[in-house]
Amino acid sequence: MRRHVLATAGLIPTLFWTAPAPAEPLIYGLQVEQAERRFDDGSDLYAWDFDALVGTDELKLVWRSEAEYLTEGSRFEKLENQLRLQTPISTFFDAVVGVRLDTPRGEDRAYGVIGVKGLAPQWFELDADLYVGETSFVRIEAEYEGLITNRITLTPSLELDTPLGDDADLGVGAFAPILEVGARLSYDLLDRAVAPYIGVHYERRFGETADLARAEGEQRDNLFFVVGTKMLF
Repeated sequence: MRRHVLATAGLIPTLFWTAPAPAEPLIYGLQVEQAERRFDDGSDLYAWDFDALVGTDELKLVWRSEAEYLTEGSRFEKLENQLRLQTPISTFFDAVVGVRLDTPRGEDRAYGVIGVKGLAPQWFELDADLYVGETSFVRIEAEYEGLITNRITLTPSLELDTPLGDDADLGVGAFAPILEVGARLSYDLLDRAVAPYIGVHYERRFGETADLARAEGEQRDNLFFVVGTKMLF
């Protein structure tokens, strides 16, 4: 009888003990959407757009960087760096919060960021962000990867920046957007890790933003031929 009681008592911790949940695997990587040179009739420029991330499926920390570097004058036309936290809010979309630092012409600018990122219907990659700062603005980005063959991909893209206030230092007028549209034809060299491409990139300013550009001796719109490489690690 005593042996039976001891055996039963020994089972009690086993019945109430559960194995700890396995830790989520760590995710990290680098996705370079654009590393390219743009050519037009005026000054050429180099441009990059990449995300570096670390985290889990439930929470990621992302460093996003975008830049345009003019060969004439050897200066940055645009340099943006963001730190963003992403967490899922649905099957296809993540919520985003973070900060952004710009070092454009003039003094540096800092913004708070809130937005969403994910896949819209028909598998369009979509980013919609509100940047809150001295001059707030809304940015919408959309991109689609269309497979032509197993190795050749056509990627149209669109970016629309809409300022919510006037800012002569940045050369923008309230609700006078800047539109960027591109199409890049890439060839997959190594399992999507390296994909050189050629394409076109078009920029257009509207309203008061276009007027401010002309007052600075710049064109309202620009059309570039681009050569570059996508990378994924």
